[in-house]
Amino acid sequence: MDTPFIKIEHCTFAYTDDEGVENVVLRDLNLEIERGSLVAILGHNGSGKSTLAKLLNLILTPQSGRIVVDGLELTDPDLTEDQLFENRRSVGMVFQNPDNQLVATIVEEDIAFGPENLGIEPAEIRRRVDEALATVGMTEFRRHSPHQLSGGQKQRVAIAGIIAMMPKCIIFDESTAMLDPAGRREVMDTILRLNRELGITILHITHYMNEAALCDRVVVINEGEIELDGKPGEVFTHVAQLERIGLDVPQTAELLHELSLSGVKTREGKPLPLDRLSVDECADEIMKLFGENHDGD
Repeated sequence: MDTPFIKIEHCTFAYTDDEGVENVVLRDLNLEIERGSLVAILGHNGSGKSTLAKLLNLILTPQSGRIVVDGLELTDPDLTEDQLFENRRSVGMVFQNPDNQLVATIVEEDIAFGPENLGIEPAEIRRRVDEALATVGMTEFRRHSPHQLSGGQKQRVAIAGIIAMMPKCIIFDESTAMLDPAGRREVMDTILRLNRELGITILHITHYMNEAALCDRVVVINEGEIELDGKPGEVFTHVAQLERIGLDVPQTAELLHELSLSGVKTREGKPLPLDRLSVDECADEIMKLFGENHDGD
C-alpha cells in the first residue's frame, strides 16, 4: 500500500483567548489523505476544518501530535527553514477571497509572482504561466487587470498562481464561498480538472454539499473530531446525523430521505437508497417507483 501523502496522528490544537482561556479546536485527530485523491472537508463554522488546513501549511503549529506531508514531518522540532520552504512549495492554498491573493495589475504578471520569488529562470516562468493560464481557461485574459474580472475569474487567476509553483497538493479553503453559482461552477470545474488530469492531491473545504458530492471522499469534522469519513454516497446517507450537527445534504439525498420518512419504498418493498446523489440517479430511482425508466433527457 502506498504511503499516504498526508498523515495526521493524535493531533490537538487549541487557541488561547485574551483572558487566557484555552479553546480546543482539534482533539486527538487522526487522518490520512492518499496521494492524488480529491477529498472534501465539511463541518459547521468553528468545527476545526480551516484550522486543519493551516496546520498542513505550518501557518499554525499543533500543541501535540504528529503531522507528515509528503514524507516531511512538519512537527519535527528540528525542521529547518529550507524544509519549511519546501513544504510551502509542495502544498498550495487558495483562500475564500481571491482579492487577498492578487498582487499585480496584469493577470499574467500576477501568476508569475510566485515562480519569480522561487528564483525560477525567466523562460521556465513563461512556460509555467502559459500552462497555468490554459489549465484554468484564462489565456484570453492574460493582459487584463485581475480586479476587473468577475469573482469566478479572479479565483481562477488565484488558482493559476498556485499552479505555476507546481505544488503536489492544493488546499481550497472555502474558495467558492464568495462566488455566485456560475463562479462556483467555474472553480469546481477547475478543481476537478486539476485532480483528474494533473493528479494533484486536493483538499476542498466547502459548505456546498453538491460540490462535496463530486469528490472521491468526504470527511466531516464536528467539534474538532472526525464525525464521518467515506465516499460521498456513504456519508450522505446519514441525513439525520448531518442535520443534527448543523450540515445540509445534497438536495437529491434530502428528497429521497423525505420520501423514505413518508413511508415510500421501492417497488420491491425495500427502503429507498439515499446514495443516488446526481440528479439523473435520483430521477432514475423516482421513475422506478412508477415502473418507468429515466433516459437522462
